[in-house]
Amino acid sequence: MQEIPGGITAPLGFTAAGIHAGLKRKKKDLALVVSRVPAVASAVYTRNLVQAAPLVVTRENLAREGKARAIVCNSGHANACTGQRGYEDARRMAQLVAQEVGCPPWQVVVASTGVIGVPLPMEKLEEGLRRAAALLSPEGGNEAAEAILTTDTVKKEAAATLFLGGKRITIGGMAKGSGMIHPNMATMLAFITTDARVPKELLDRIFKWAVDRTFNMVTVDGDTSTNDMAVILANGLAGNSSFTPKEEEEFSLALKWVCQKLCRMIARDGEGATRLITVEVKGAPGEREAQFIARAVVSSNLVKSAVFGADPNWGRILCAAGYSGVSFDPLKVDVYLGAPGEPLLAVALQGSYHPFDEDRARELLQREEVIICLDLNQGEGKATAWGCDLTYDYVKINASYRS
Repeated sequence: MQEIPGGITAPLGFTAAGIHAGLKRKKKDLALVVSRVPAVASAVYTRNLVQAAPLVVTRENLAREGKARAIVCNSGHANACTGQRGYEDARRMAQLVAQEVGCPPWQVVVASTGVIGVPLPMEKLEEGLRRAAALLSPEGGNEAAEAILTTDTVKKEAAATLFLGGKRITIGGMAKGSGMIHPNMATMLAFITTDARVPKELLDRIFKWAVDRTFNMVTVDGDTSTNDMAVILANGLAGNSSFTPKEEEEFSLALKWVCQKLCRMIARDGEGATRLITVEVKGAPGEREAQFIARAVVSSNLVKSAVFGADPNWGRILCAAGYSGVSFDPLKVDVYLGAPGEPLLAVALQGSYHPFDEDRARELLQREEVIICLDLNQGEGKATAWGCDLTYDYVKINASYRS
């Protein structure tokens, strides 16, 4: 596998566009992605019981035949908690795209993000969709990635390529997410494309496997949103044959890499964040137990605040592991702090204080990426989770989100 430039349109047969349709004051707010041919589609959705109309429509559409030709996403308005009108507007978005693309409306993925409880300005959207369709191009992925952002400060794109069965296969993606980010379908929007030929059942299984280890391992603030989904389209234009077990593994790892790169960008771009926090857990009884502990630590407001203040308060880390719901022996746990490319610094061994260089620990906690490592010494399970520090600016951003 090799990382390549690009994003959602890196694979063969995908075009995109991103425009300003007038939903936001100035910034781009409408994205359209289209596959040349119907693509096998798989998706995972937020587990919030309050679900936005576009998510409901997308679930209905993909359940019909499991294929999609297009993705449409607007930012600025979430079209959540908008009643029957919101549902009809989301269906109308699918119909409008279908008319422009030349496909059935049930082959359209619909997504929205922004303020909850505000109806969509459909006249602006209708006119905007016509303009976006006219601008579709293989070079439009960057604009599409920009158009789906809300409080994000940077675009989030990733792409990779690999050879399977003598065919070059590409995976690309874009995502948005900065606030209301928490595992349970990690509360963001992520759109992945590939030109690989993948059977529906296999795609469902591989995508869920990748999401569970990436997007469902990222958190910013503990809020699971109403609109969030991750969707993958596989159009088969690379021309590969059926996957061998080894090729399935290689494709799975490449897909996981793309998803992981996007979720790390989401965590680093958390609202008001100054640091990316990576929590690595090893030596757990199993992988699931390691995931629970990693997510508990990276979700802890006390841990996040300590990282912001560069305070090596390792007790907060051990405390968060203790309320994760996992049964383990605290007297066997070692805790380390670190940064990429540097040796880990032991701050607690066997669940107790271990003399360490406080200045060195504070220095590590001031790096752009902070690594927190817990070794439970109680099994082979391991997992990684990503988050960010909790800053004053997070409160400022969310205290005036609608203004």
